[in-house]
Amino acid sequence: MSNSNKKIDFESSLKELESIVAKLEDENINLEDSVKSFEAGINLVKECQKQLEKAELKVKELLDDGSSQELDNS
Repeated sequence: MSNSNKKIDFESSLKELESIVAKLEDENINLEDSVKSFEAGINLVKECQKQLEKAELKVKELLDDGSSQELDNS
């Protein structure tokens, strides 16, 4: 499942999001860094949402008919 798009797992994404939130809550961060951090956070949230949707679909398929199809062809 090697992908050139810097794909990271869900748990790592959440830890990175926590780090970004802490950085954004720092009163000493400048506007440019705030915007860059916010953008990175939004991208991580979107990736997490995609991963959750894939997991939800897989669980639904398993519950519907007891079988699973490989979902890595996005």
